[in-house]
Amino acid sequence: SGFNTCCMKRICYGCNVAARKRGMHDCAFCRTPSPDNDADELVMVEARVAKKDPVAMNFLGEQYYLGVLGLRKDMRKAFELWQEAAGLGSNGALYNLGYAYDHGYGIQQDKSKAYELYTKAAMEGHVLARHTLGFIEGHKGNCYRALRHFLISTKMGGRDSMEQIKGAFMGGVATKEQYSRALRGYQEAVEEMKSHDRDEAKRLGY
Repeated sequence: SGFNTCCMKRICYGCNVAARKRGMHDCAFCRTPSPDNDADELVMVEARVAKKDPVAMNFLGEQYYLGVLGLRKDMRKAFELWQEAAGLGSNGALYNLGYAYDHGYGIQQDKSKAYELYTKAAMEGHVLARHTLGFIEGHKGNCYRALRHFLISTKMGGRDSMEQIKGAFMGGVATKEQYSRALRGYQEAVEEMKSHDRDEAKRLGY
């Protein structure tokens, strides 16, 4: 999916292709013309941040973390933005905070705090956070807990989790019933997201 910085809404590439077929080349949600340079895009993002948009705060934090959009890399600023965004309900910011604590980026490393934040993000529907919990539990040797997390994220369309369960099944750790259940849930999630326009978007290289 793509991300519209004008209104902080995601649009799937298939929907974007469909909109362009109808002659809509601006944002499909708010009709704002797309920015054609980093400076204009940053102005749009900062305008949303000023309105306390948690999605915009999380996004701007990611730009500071990466050092893009003309910004100097600044982990402290990224961390502050993620904290505020998480407080306003962004599960993406919760995940990013967990990642920061997990690896000691912009803050002293704290694996326990990272796990707590990953858990909060996962409970709020963040697929990668759920997958990460499975990965952590797997490294601890807690195979049952790991598989449980992977099963949940697989049903949400998490392909990496599906691969983990497949590997566990091939290695004799997951049962055939668990593998079948995961595969069925993953296929149902993928099927729900299918459309002619999305197939065309993929063919066009989106």
